[in-house]
Amino acid sequence: MEKGEGKMKEAAGAITGDEDKKAEGRAQQRKADAEEKATQKERTRQAEAEADRAEREQNKQARKDKGLLGGVSDSLSGRDRRS
Repeated sequence: MEKGEGKMKEAAGAITGDEDKKAEGRAQQRKADAEEKATQKERTRQAEAEADRAEREQNKQARKDKGLLGGVSDSLSGRDRRS
């Protein structure tokens, strides 16, 4: 929205010959672009953090499923648990 307002200011400045208004409009557009880029960076950072958490959880579950006590036999049958 702010980017659109900046474009309108720039256009109004161009029509009226107001160089300050044109410059203000361009500055507003640059600001909007920077904010958009920062927001996207934060979303990317959050998605990567969530992916890392999910991967750690999968690894944790895989270790749990595999059995960290490998080689321990079933106490009732004497069989190896991994079989």
